[in-house]
Amino acid sequence: MIEVNAIYVLVAREFKKFIREKSRLISTIARPLIWLFLVGGGMSRLVSPGMGLMGGVTYIQFIFPGILGMTILFSAIFSSISIIWDKEFGLMKEILVAPVSRFSIVLGKALSGTIVSVIQAVIILCLFPLLGLKLGVLAIIETIIICTLLSFCIASLGIVIATFYESFESFSVIMNFIVMPMFFLSGAMYPVKMLPDILKVLTRLNPFTYGIDALKHAIFRDGGVFDFSIVTDIGVLLVTSIVFVLIAGTMFERKK
Repeated sequence: MIEVNAIYVLVAREFKKFIREKSRLISTIARPLIWLFLVGGGMSRLVSPGMGLMGGVTYIQFIFPGILGMTILFSAIFSSISIIWDKEFGLMKEILVAPVSRFSIVLGKALSGTIVSVIQAVIILCLFPLLGLKLGVLAIIETIIICTLLSFCIASLGIVIATFYESFESFSVIMNFIVMPMFFLSGAMYPVKMLPDILKVLTRLNPFTYGIDALKHAIFRDGGVFDFSIVTDIGVLLVTSIVFVLIAGTMFERKK
């Protein structure tokens, strides 16, 4: 019971911080909107659905799952900044001396990042009618479930990275070398089949790729926009999530 209470406290704390920081919500939503309507709207005039590279959907429709993924990627992975904040102000020491499993701490942090990310992704998902997409109730539910799984995976990765750093400056720098490559090497902005062979290999090693592909399955259903089966996508997300949680929990154990 004490483990559940510890997870609840961590989740409630981060959620309250998110509710109070209105600027955080606005800035996080503004980025995907700019990419969707400015970049997507401009590129849609250059890329024709008839090119056969995107399963017959328009370019702005094709990148919609990628924009959902972008919202999750930035929100979930940067939610782990709270760990750096806790380290700098000494709160992390108090958390680590609590009589709870280190894995409970990791789960609490990951779930808090997941909840915040999914809320923001659902807001972006509500824009689908403006893009000419028709999603039924089942498709919407499946999309939200995949967003939740992807958010947890990315939030767990962010926690793993945050355990190695003690300051905001070093954490922010390494994020620039991880977040943007993860995004562009995921098939979010263009089909993976168009990439050179060496980049295709890197794409397959990127867990974010499978989250984007799973979102394409949920949103487009039929079409030539998928790179993997939905079973492969979900399997990779589940396995990598477990691996990231185990690594993060182990790293926290060493900080006792």
